[in-house]
Order: sequence, then C-alpha cells, then structure tokens
Amino acid sequence: MPPAAQKPGTVSRMKDKLARLNVAQATRWSFYFVAIGLIAGLGSIAFHYLCQLGIHYFLDMAAGYRPPPPAGEHHLLPSTSVPFNRWMLLILPALGGILSGWLVYTFAPEAEGHGTDAAINSYHNKGGFIRGRVPFVKTIASAITLTTGGSGGREGPIAQIGAGFGSFLATKLKLSDRERRIMMAAGVGAGVGSIFRAPLAGALFAAEVLYRDPDFESEVIIPAGISSVVAYCVFCLRFGWGSLFSSPPFNFQNPLELGPYLVLALVLVITGIFYVKTFYGTIHLFESIKKIPNHIKPAIGGLLTGIVGFFLPHTLAFGYGFAQKAIDNELAIPFLISLALGKVLTTSFSIGSGGSGGVFGPSIVIGGAMGGVVGQIFHAIMPTVVTEPGAFVVVGMAGFFTAVSNTPISTIIFVSEMTNSYHLLLPSLLVCSVAYLASRRYTIFHRQVQSKVDSPAHAGDFFVDILQTFRVNDLMPLVQKVSLIPQDMPFVAFKRYFSETKQHYFPVMDEEKRLVGIFSINDIRGVLFAPEIEQLVVMKDVGTSDIILTTPEEDLNTVLKKFTTRNIDSLPVVRADDHGILLGMLNRREVITFYNQKVDEMKSRRQAFSEN
Repeated sequence: MPPAAQKPGTVSRMKDKLARLNVAQATRWSFYFVAIGLIAGLGSIAFHYLCQLGIHYFLDMAAGYRPPPPAGEHHLLPSTSVPFNRWMLLILPALGGILSGWLVYTFAPEAEGHGTDAAINSYHNKGGFIRGRVPFVKTIASAITLTTGGSGGREGPIAQIGAGFGSFLATKLKLSDRERRIMMAAGVGAGVGSIFRAPLAGALFAAEVLYRDPDFESEVIIPAGISSVVAYCVFCLRFGWGSLFSSPPFNFQNPLELGPYLVLALVLVITGIFYVKTFYGTIHLFESIKKIPNHIKPAIGGLLTGIVGFFLPHTLAFGYGFAQKAIDNELAIPFLISLALGKVLTTSFSIGSGGSGGVFGPSIVIGGAMGGVVGQIFHAIMPTVVTEPGAFVVVGMAGFFTAVSNTPISTIIFVSEMTNSYHLLLPSLLVCSVAYLASRRYTIFHRQVQSKVDSPAHAGDFFVDILQTFRVNDLMPLVQKVSLIPQDMPFVAFKRYFSETKQHYFPVMDEEKRLVGIFSINDIRGVLFAPEIEQLVVMKDVGTSDIILTTPEEDLNTVLKKFTTRNIDSLPVVRADDHGILLGMLNRREVITFYNQKVDEMKSRRQAFSEN
C-alpha cells in the first residue's frame, strides 16, 4: 500500500491515542480532587463534632452558657442544668488559650492565627507546601480556642485540613509546584464549602481570596468545584441537607430601598476598617511584647476575651445563632451594636494573640449585626420602603466580609447559599461593589498579593505573557546600527578595524550589501592567535551562514528563546520580506530592560489605582 494511503489511518490512530490519553489524565485528576473532597468533608464532620462536644463540656457544663445554634444546626447533646456563671466565662477563654498556645507553639507554630492566611501564603510563596502535622494541630487548637469561649470561625481549620491533604497528596505523588498549589487550593475550597454548606461559593472563594485586585485564579475553580461538591455531600449526609441559616422569602421590589442599602455599605466599610485595624493592631501589640513566651500570649488574649465576655456573653464562641436571630428580627438595636463591636474585640483578642480560628465566621456575625441595626433604623423611618429589616442582615453579611477580604463575587454567592436568599442578589451586588471599592486598601488576609503580577507563583508565566504582548518593532529605537563587514575583507584589514571598535557581533555582507553571515569576537580568537594563517583568511571564512535572526514582527518571547538557543547576546534584525537586508542588531540586555520597564509601569498603574 502506498504511503499516501496509510496517512488517514495513522492520523486516526494518533487522534484515538490522544483522546485516550486525555480521558485517562482527566480521570486521574478527577480522582485526586474527589479524594481531597472526601478528606475535607470527613474533616468537617470531625471538627463539627469536636466543636459541639467542646461547647457542651466547656461552656455549658462549666459555665452554664449554651449559645443558640443557627437554624440549619442543632446541639448534639441535651442541655445541662448548670446555672449561668459569668465568672467561669471570665477564665475559660484564658484556660483555652493556655492549651491552644502550648499545642501550637510546641508542634506547629505556623498554625497560629487564622488558617486561610497561611494557605494563601503557602500558595504564593511555598509552592503549595504545608507540613503534614499542621492540619491536625490546627484542628485541635482551634476546637479548644473556640469551644472555651474564644471568638473565631470554623473555616480556618477546615480550610487547612483540605489544603493540607491536597499538599500531602501532591507531594507523595511527586507532582510539580503548580500542581501542588492547585490541589492545595482545591482543599481550601472543599473545606470552606462544606462547613458552611456553600459548595459553589467555596470553589469561587478559593480562587478569589488569593488576590486583592478583582482577580481569579482560573485554574483553581474547576478542581475546587469538584472537591467542594464532594465535601459538601459528605458533610450533609451526616448532618442533613439545607442551608446554614434560615431566612424568610425576602424580595427586593422597591428601587428606593437602594438608598438605605448605600448607607449600609458605608456603615459596613467604617466597621470593616475598624475591624481590620483592631485585629492587626492587636497582632502587632502581642508581637512587640518580647518578654512573654509566645505560648503564653494566647492565654492573655483569652483573658481579655473573657473580660469582654463577662459583660457581653453573646460575643463569645461562634455567634451564628445570634446572626439567625437577627435575620428573624428578634434582637434590639443596642444588642446588635454590642454584638458587632464586642465581636470585633473578642475576635481580635482570641486570634490576634496567637490563638487559632477563622475570621470568616466572626465577619458574618459582625456584618449581619450591623445590617440589622441599619435595617431596623430605616424600617422605623420609612416602613413602606424598608419592609423587612432582616433582609439588611443578609446583605450586611455579604457586604462586611467583602469590605474586609476583597472577595466580592464569592461572598455574594456565599451568603446567598448560606441563607438561601437568592432574591437579594441585586442589593448584595450593590453593597458589595461599593464596600469593595471603598475599602480595597484594607484586608483581613494580609498574605493576599495585589495581583498575579506580584505573586511569585506566577513570576515565570507573567514574564512570558509580557514578552508575548510586545514585538521587536516596539524596540526599534533600541536596535543598534552596526557596520557590515565585506565577505572578501582580509583578516589583516579586519584586525585594524577591530582595534578601533567596541562592536561584539559583526554581520558579513556580499558585494550587493546583503547579509550572508555573521561572527562574534569569540569566533576570531583562533585566527587572532595564529599569525601564520591570518594572511590567508578572509572574513567570509570566519562568519557562519547559519544565521539566527529576527524580524520587527516577531514577539519578544520568541526572541528571548533565540538568545538562549546558542547562548548569544545579540540578534540581527532583518526585514520580514527580505532577510538579506539588515536593519540593525538587538541586544539581549535591551529586551530584559524593556521587560523590567513594562512591569514597573504596570505595577505603578495598579498602585495608583488602588490608592484612588
């Protein structure tokens, strides 16, 4: 059979083989992400049990305090008959701080604080690597901190369970740093999506929380989506389906209501800035105290938390039940204000001192409380416009976390999934957009980087992207005019010319002044130190006709690859339609300098934009 007749069959077999390869690869990666989701879901179940047991035995049995749960949860054990004791609430957070501090600083110091920030830092700066012991230490330390009265959220430890397993699995499989980062981020999405029963938001959050600018890590969304759905299903199979909070069928029907929502956005921004400054002010204060060992500092923070809790018990632990009451419009304005401001203080003391816990949960409670305040005020002023103060609680949850985290899109979906209030998407979008624009300089996640430009994880990718954007034509003012060496020039004559020039690369031309070869100063060494043959050599003999060249239309990434092909520092630039006409020489140094200038310009524009 002639070769031509075999080509269709050969191409078909190659396509079939490629298709099988793609299916096998997709199956393998799907298995990885499903495994991450299973572990994250099981981790969520284990942590939820730990928290329920801790609240029963510490807060309820020791202090007679049993905070209400949200509508989507219930206490696992019946309430005790222990009378309420404020003095126990004063010391319990300090005792929890002692245990948590010893555990963290003895076995995994990087597990202090809120776990999402540690995962962000690992993504950008550590190739997605997380020590295997960190999730276990984080889980136990957070459970102790939160169930003895410390204020924090559940997403931090759960995010680190999923992220830690993703990192562990990638390391064991000897995958690349990029693949480990993706698997680690998928674990973050799975953990957060399962514990808050918001799988879509969990996936988007894992991709959005990495940057301060409105940017997504696109390659994370699908893996995190798979892991998040699996983790959510595992968690709900044990604790039931449905949303974390229950809300009436809120509807947005009056455009005049956008005015009060704008006021809510500004209130949330002010509260958010206060929260971030208080939180990091507390961290800096405890870091500045050098005489006290680190493992003792959480106990001091716990004592300060207990002092606030002595007067405001509702600011301790999670607080999700009070957010539920705010949605149901069961709490008065003074109570809501004390809940919001007290929660800022207890969260800052509990986690800022080195305790362990998340910051998303407290943000939901604080934002919901301030939303309830604004909603009730406007309901009293204009009851026909603001008919449901509880709707402001839901929108306040989304707007506040957006103001402190720079994650507007995922937060809108988060709150919609957690409260099952999808009819409030429009006011949520307005409030979150305004809150984001007004507070983008502030973030509770200080490990976020501005954009992909600033992430070490994307340094190489961004280098290629920039160079592919520009062409040699953009550097034509930097292309150097050089003298062409006649191909029949004797080497003796060239020696005299060489002694008077600083040129390193010498294009060779024929009688019609067309480019036919090129040589560098390295190529003439053999002749330069062999005087017995220099009388016989002409420059055509020295130059090579295998010329690596470029044209004005070629992109700079391709040009840089040519520089590295033979380790050369300069390329001839010729006309695209006639490679015999030399336009000049382009140096490698000029390309790199041009790249650095463009990066600096882009960073300056981003900085100016963020400051405005």
